[in-house]
Amino acid sequence: MDLARATGGETISGNELRLEFEGPATFEAWLDAISSARKFVYFENYLVRDDVVGRRFQDALVAKARQGVPVHVIYDWVGCWATPRSFWKPFHDAGVHVVAFNPPSVALTHPFSAKQRDHRKLVVADGEVAHLGGLCVGHEWAGTETQAPWRDTGVELRGPAALAAARAFESMWSRIAEPIFLAATLPDREETGGTPVWLIEGEPGRARVYRTLHLAASRARRSIWITDAYFVAPRALAEALSAAAQQGVDVRILTPAHNNWPIVGSMSRGGYRHLLEAGVRIFEWQGPMIHAKTSVVDGVWCRIGSSNLNSASLLGNWELDVGVLDAGLASQLEGLFLADLASSKEIVLPGGPSIAGRAISTTVGMQAESLDPDRPLSQRLEERFRSIGTAPGRLSLASMVRAGESLGDALAGNRALGRE
Repeated sequence: MDLARATGGETISGNELRLEFEGPATFEAWLDAISSARKFVYFENYLVRDDVVGRRFQDALVAKARQGVPVHVIYDWVGCWATPRSFWKPFHDAGVHVVAFNPPSVALTHPFSAKQRDHRKLVVADGEVAHLGGLCVGHEWAGTETQAPWRDTGVELRGPAALAAARAFESMWSRIAEPIFLAATLPDREETGGTPVWLIEGEPGRARVYRTLHLAASRARRSIWITDAYFVAPRALAEALSAAAQQGVDVRILTPAHNNWPIVGSMSRGGYRHLLEAGVRIFEWQGPMIHAKTSVVDGVWCRIGSSNLNSASLLGNWELDVGVLDAGLASQLEGLFLADLASSKEIVLPGGPSIAGRAISTTVGMQAESLDPDRPLSQRLEERFRSIGTAPGRLSLASMVRAGESLGDALAGNRALGRE
């Protein structure tokens, strides 16, 4: 009941979930879902680039519309400001229904909402499968010949939650264009698994993820591990995390060392000292960019979605996250967190105890610095398996989690807090 009140959504039982943690594989899953759709495709993303990745989705969505399947697309005008109008012409020509969220024409007539953005990332096919998380559509998430993909996290939903995600898309669509009700024509989804979830539809002023994390922090007994790309936590949330750490909860926050928005990175570091003094541990990932937005509490509850822990995202944007009560998925997320720590530096207070002596895990037998963060996570962990004489073949998520667990607290060193 408490989670339903905090998230603003009912408990949705009987779902099957799969964690998505790298762009290339995630995009393939999205494209497979689009290709298999027979009733409708809903596609919503803050950023769609006119590049090789964006054009793959353009081709897939246009082809599906030409097969006579209804295709609806929402993109955010600010997120796609650099995407030329010509990119959307094939969509219109093929009969894809495309709308831009909050373009200048709307912002001028509603100036107080001009800064509110549709920051959601969602793909739904037939109400049977849904994908949501932090991944936008662009080369940053797929990688290039010279650059590794950004680290991000999403989740695939099957079961009643996928149909709920379709209704969430229709709710957003109705704010912009003539309402659609394709999900209402479908029978209720049968339960396909045993996982209860809560779909968290962030709206300006609703603070649903904010309230949910506040509740989780107040009830945590063992651990709160957070990965966030643009961590500038509102004071009340920072106080909740600090209070948990002061009561012995293992609170860890992982942020990017090299933020694609340097000013946000500076703002994030400006809040480090208060958290560190309260006992919160802060880590900076050394790769090109970690864009994930996840939380895992006590190894049993987790959140995955589009919401960053800052006021603009928590209080000002439309967002979409999922809260999950499942020890299996939470364990997987913890394993990925530990694997990311192997390519991170811990931020410590000046004069505080050095972690250099325990920074390397003897279990693995390699220097943590060799986990080059400029390569995809699966490649780095596959190399780690070979180093300990194990032939992983195609790495499963379970094997990657075991590798993360073997890393323990292995870090790429530490950095003393400066005049942040």
